[in-house]
Amino acid sequence: MISIAQNESADELLTRDPLALLIGMVLDQQQPMERAFLGPYHIAKRLRVKKLSAKKIASIPEEEFVAIASEFPAIHRFPASMAKRIQKLCNIITDEYAGDAANVWVDVQTAEQLYLRLKKLPGFGEDKAKIFIALLGKQLNVRPTNWRKVSDPYGAVGSKMTVADVTSPKTLLQVRAFKQEMKAKGLW
Repeated sequence: MISIAQNESADELLTRDPLALLIGMVLDQQQPMERAFLGPYHIAKRLRVKKLSAKKIASIPEEEFVAIASEFPAIHRFPASMAKRIQKLCNIITDEYAGDAANVWVDVQTAEQLYLRLKKLPGFGEDKAKIFIALLGKQLNVRPTNWRKVSDPYGAVGSKMTVADVTSPKTLLQVRAFKQEMKAKGLW
């Protein structure tokens, strides 16, 4: 089971709900990763659902979804802009992937294809797309051809660099220490 949010219920949602995992990745910026990946759980609780629906989230009026995202605790330090980004993501999932976030990766043959798909999603730049490919490969056994190469350096065996490597409280601290070291060197 995924252990990124460091909350059993939230991590269970991330493990079984591909949309929750994508939303967590979108939220993983400018805040601690465990808080980012707790965001989808808060959304699910507020919508009173066990599984997030891209179609449902996309259909909620923007003002209403911003209010949902802003409830305490907010899903992000910038809840309004992230709520809008999540709705854009859900529109794409609804329109291009039949409403199922897993369709972003289930039918790809190569990691290059997956990388290109991810880069088209709101909030996914080069590094985030690579990190997500590493996360899928390392933690969910989704391993299209060349996944380690395309996700380099994040897919490396034994690395402790990103959310893809967080599997316990101990690895969370190792990843956090790595990021702090890179920031201190001006490399992150």
